[in-house]
Amino acid sequence: MTKANPTPAPQSEAGGALAGLGAYFLWGLLPLYFALLAPATPLEIVASRIVWSLIFCLILVFALKEWGTFKRVLSTKRSILLLALAACLIATNWLVYTFSVLNGQTVSAALGYFINPLVSTFLGVVFLKERLRPLQWIAVGFGILAVVVLTVGYGSLPIISLVLAFSFGLYGLVKNRLGHSITTTTGLTVETMALVPFSVAYLIFLAASGQSTFNTEGPGHFLLLMASGIITAVPLLFFGYAAQRLPLSVIGSMQYIAPALQFVTAIWLFHEEMPPERWWGFALVWIAIVILTVDSVRNSSGLRRSKR
Repeated sequence: MTKANPTPAPQSEAGGALAGLGAYFLWGLLPLYFALLAPATPLEIVASRIVWSLIFCLILVFALKEWGTFKRVLSTKRSILLLALAACLIATNWLVYTFSVLNGQTVSAALGYFINPLVSTFLGVVFLKERLRPLQWIAVGFGILAVVVLTVGYGSLPIISLVLAFSFGLYGLVKNRLGHSITTTTGLTVETMALVPFSVAYLIFLAASGQSTFNTEGPGHFLLLMASGIITAVPLLFFGYAAQRLPLSVIGSMQYIAPALQFVTAIWLFHEEMPPERWWGFALVWIAIVILTVDSVRNSSGLRRSKR
């Protein structure tokens, strides 16, 4: 059995919290960026994100002089397997998220990331043996009820929302298991390398078949696709830093920032529909988030008092 990570130092936790907040704020603004990339398809956007992210990450590895760590990771079987698994999970998340935004389902994507804190909290119990307090269990219960309400209202499971919630929750779990032995930059570089062969092959196919938008939609589109590397890598670097320094349940409690921004974008800028059953589902999730927040504040206050 894998041992739990040692309790992070207060300075490490503070840095992790700032990094986590930065990651979720940037992710919340992604729908606005993806809307600018049309007529590129979700697969082309994701493939471009992967290729340009690797270039950006390799530059960072060189600038930060992490070649030694990079080579060590590539020679460690456990690290490679975990990072390959993380790569598959984040690629799935990217593809489903991009598809939802480009197909008028940003609300479904936002719901997935609203559910994600509850999923992360639940995964912390199942895999990391984290103990939930009573209010956290109540919050998880409200999350399950929200999925039931949405399923009954729509006549089917909210697949997009659930895939996004679980793929990113499991990604956070894998990153948490890596601990501090792998730097955030090196870990993300190896993850991206695992995906690059498939991405390059697909981009070559698009170019050969005349379906690529990379060089046919003008210099603005070209630059936007190139920028996808930085826009993809920076919040992931922030998230990786936070995931290695904070308990998974804490990561889960701050994840409502991104979906809140996505939800506002979907309703007020993209004008997506919100039928009554969707409002009821969101309301239940928001109640769960309030409960998690209250519990987190109470627990933090209790810890501070106990240290005096």
